[in-house]
Amino acid sequence: MPSLPFAAAPVFATVSRSGRVESCHHGALAVWHEGAPLLAIGDVGEPVFCRSATKPLQALPLFDRGLDRKLGFGAPEIALVCASHDGTDRHVAIVRDLLARGGLREEQLGCGPHAPFDAATRAAMLRAGLEPLRVHNNCSGKHTGFLHLAAACGDDLAGYLDPQCASQREVAAAVAELAGASAPVPLGVDGCGAPTFVLPLLALARAFATLAAPARLGVVRAAACNAIVDAAGSEPALLAGEKRFCAALLRALPGRAFAKNGAEGVYAIALRPDPQRRRCPGAVGIAIKAIDGSERGYQPVLVDLLLRLGAFGDAVPASLRDWRVQPVRNTRGERVGDVQCAIDWSVHEATR
Repeated sequence: MPSLPFAAAPVFATVSRSGRVESCHHGALAVWHEGAPLLAIGDVGEPVFCRSATKPLQALPLFDRGLDRKLGFGAPEIALVCASHDGTDRHVAIVRDLLARGGLREEQLGCGPHAPFDAATRAAMLRAGLEPLRVHNNCSGKHTGFLHLAAACGDDLAGYLDPQCASQREVAAAVAELAGASAPVPLGVDGCGAPTFVLPLLALARAFATLAAPARLGVVRAAACNAIVDAAGSEPALLAGEKRFCAALLRALPGRAFAKNGAEGVYAIALRPDPQRRRCPGAVGIAIKAIDGSERGYQPVLVDLLLRLGAFGDAVPASLRDWRVQPVRNTRGERVGDVQCAIDWSVHEATR
């Protein structure tokens, strides 16, 4: 039996019911600021599968090769190639349009079909007797970008997910550069069939800090990072969905952040430099892992952390209050408890 990572991970969030703690979530968290670690809670050196959190980094070779200009990318297209989207009609229409711009076909997508995450779209398809397609896969935008990159690299499109093909080697090199990691970065297979990267949380936080302030990169790659952050800020629902945590964070920090979920409890945030942010005015990268793989294990922690860092000023925006303290309801809709952050930030700041 393999050894268990994060065996002594601290409690990050508690779940209460009727005034008593019923359960808790454990985690690890890294914050990178001004070229160095700012905060580490738990084992931030433990490698994790980053899953979809690396999608903005994986998109960078498209810009390196000028495919954003060749294919006429605007903010919607950039958001989609970085997205874990809800599979709404708008998401699907943009993916199909992007495929058509390169003469590509839906059946060439290497991700399998799954039902749209968006409940209304899923219900409408069920009523119409329609089966989910590959374009409904939340990763179909990323795969469309991969196909375009593979074509530009001269790869066999049937093997565009092979980690050894030229296009995936370019993707891996981009991820390694921003993370400050030695190549080759260890890989696994993601839920969509694409390579997924194994990095310590501290390296993922460093990568997102670089995404937020990419001046040390080359001119083309720095411009790509800025375009990706801008696109997410202007099209938050395309990066995720109307009711998703990513969209809520991006709307609360318009043009100032990039926020991206990964499966199994991974999340990463990039904050652009902001002199009004009292605790850390420089670029910030945040990476978190809820050890049990749950979203509710990290969402209250991240909102609480952003408040502590001064990202919202003195108060959490109203749109994020139910993400910071999440209601627990019974089947009658009555609030019987909540999920909230359990970290005492002052203790960790005092020991930095």
